[in-house]
Order: sequence, then C-alpha cells, then structure tokens
Amino acid sequence: MITKIFCDDAALDTIKKFNKKKIVKGFTTNPSLMRKAGTKNYKAYSKKILRICKNKPVSLEVFADEYKEMKKQALQINTWGKNVYVKVPVVNSKGMFMGKIIKELNNLNIKLNITAIYSSAQSEKILKLINKKTKVIISIFAGRAGDAGKDPLPEFKKSIAMAKKFKNVEILWASVREPYNYLQAKQLGCHIITIPPAIIEKIEGFGKSHKQLTIETVKAFLIDSKKSNFKI
Repeated sequence: MITKIFCDDAALDTIKKFNKKKIVKGFTTNPSLMRKAGTKNYKAYSKKILRICKNKPVSLEVFADEYKEMKKQALQINTWGKNVYVKVPVVNSKGMFMGKIIKELNNLNIKLNITAIYSSAQSEKILKLINKKTKVIISIFAGRAGDAGKDPLPEFKKSIAMAKKFKNVEILWASVREPYNYLQAKQLGCHIITIPPAIIEKIEGFGKSHKQLTIETVKAFLIDSKKSNFKI
C-alpha cells in the first residue's frame, strides 16, 4: 500500500516550493500554522493557498469553538475550492464531542478531515456516524501522544482495521517527529502521513548507507571543531 505524503505547513513560499514536488500529494494546515505564517484575514489567506495548490487536497480548519459558528465556518470554507477538506476537531475546547456537526457535514457530502484524535475509541465514534460515500480523513496525532508517554501504534492499528470497511475513509498519521515516522506509517498501512517541510526533505534523502551516514556525522564534528578552534 502506498502511504501518501502531505506537507504540513501554511507559509505561502513553502507551499509554492512543495507543491512542485511529486512526492507531496496534498497539504494540511491548522490555526497554529496559520498564525505562524502571519495570517490576518483567514479567508483571503486561505484563498491564496488554494490559488497555489489547485489540484491537490488542502485541509483548512475551522477555528470556532461553538457548534453554530463552527458549522457556519465549515460551510463557508467548503465553498472555497473543490479540493478543500474542511478540518474539524473531534471535540471542542470543553471536551464536547463534535459528532453532531461531523454527521451533518458528512450528510451534506462535505469532505472532512477530523483532527486531534488520539484513540481508536474516538475513531470508532466517528465511523459510526458517517456514510460510506463522502470522503473523510481521520487524523491521529502520534507525536503528541508519544510526548505524553502514550504508544500511538495500537491506536493506529485498531483504527486502520475499522476503516477497512469504508472505502471513503483514510487514516492519517499526524504530529510527525522524525523521518522514521514515515516508514512506521507505511508499515502500519496508514493512507496518509502529513509531515513538516524540513522532515520531507530528509525523507527525500533516504537510501544512504550506514558508511555514508558515519562519514557525514564525523565530517560534521570535524567542521564544528575547526570552527571553534578547539585546543587541549
């Protein structure tokens, strides 16, 4: 199975650069990445992204916390482009499950990326709500789970197994920490992995031998030693 690589970033220059790469099959953003990119007008900035990336899926997230405003934003975001996936958190900041809006948007045939998922139990709740025709991405946060001392792999395995009954559902590995996560996602059978730009560039360099890696490491130590003019 091929695990698609998405680029996880919102900076326009980065999106321009990585949109040209064949290895990159789509883009994901979130409010934090948008803020980091200097976004002031969410709609105008999102449309700039979509003008750059016209033929690959782009996930754009709602930022409201209450049901009515969240649904209003989702409906608006959906009109911005045919390649848009509306990104909705599995719960709001109060911990309330967003099942109602997920089901309603799914029934309106709006492509969704359900985000901030950490457990297969959350995946199961989503799968019980959605139809079997409208595209849905379930984004499971691996790195952040690991940061909290949780092993994300069992959650992926269970979620992937449940999703096999749905041809319209893709499981996405989110919160990447290192290039090796890509190989882990492939081994598990994840449909997608979304990766920061710097790590994508490291993945493009896969294939070096142990000897090459050893020499490059020693060379880096030598260069820094000379720059520092170390003496004993």
